[in-house]
Amino acid sequence: MAERFIEPVTLRGQYATLEPLGAAHLDGIRAAAADGELWRLWYTSVPAPAKADEWLAIALRMRDDQGAMPFAVRDSRDGSVAGSTRYFNVDAANRRLEIGHTWYAQRAQRTAINTECKLLLLTHAFEALGCIAVEFRTHWFNQASRTAIARLGAKQDGVLRNHQLLPDGSKRDTVVFSIVDGEWPAVKRHLGFLLERPR
Repeated sequence: MAERFIEPVTLRGQYATLEPLGAAHLDGIRAAAADGELWRLWYTSVPAPAKADEWLAIALRMRDDQGAMPFAVRDSRDGSVAGSTRYFNVDAANRRLEIGHTWYAQRAQRTAINTECKLLLLTHAFEALGCIAVEFRTHWFNQASRTAIARLGAKQDGVLRNHQLLPDGSKRDTVVFSIVDGEWPAVKRHLGFLLERPR
């Protein structure tokens, strides 16, 4: 079997710990998604608690079949599952990948958890995997996500019109952002600065 571009890895920080997603995280995923009824946001793909097992199976299939790496996000302060994120759309030949499928329990939103998760994921992508570009994509109507991605230091590349058909039949316009390797040192410094600021 060919070596994977992304092998399972645990990434630890002061506020967040990223663990390779597995069946043991299912109850924590259910509880995190229920905090704030996140599945009711029509422009996201957060699982309803009753469908968390189906969501988990799809995430693990993406890992096995497409080279993705889904993570459970733990709050480092109490060890609880605070959400999930993943590397996916992996293009090993061109050393590119996307960070996405990211969501957090309401209690973890607008905290240092997301900033540190992105710092951990980007550091691993650029410094361990040797990526030359990392993408972020979000729904046109997900203003909170667009603002959060821009706050990281990613630049908007453009909008993919009618990019996806959603389960409810609507068409998604996808906003694409990226960080390239030449920008990474400044972005890394910026993310470190954000984490040092009083909250």
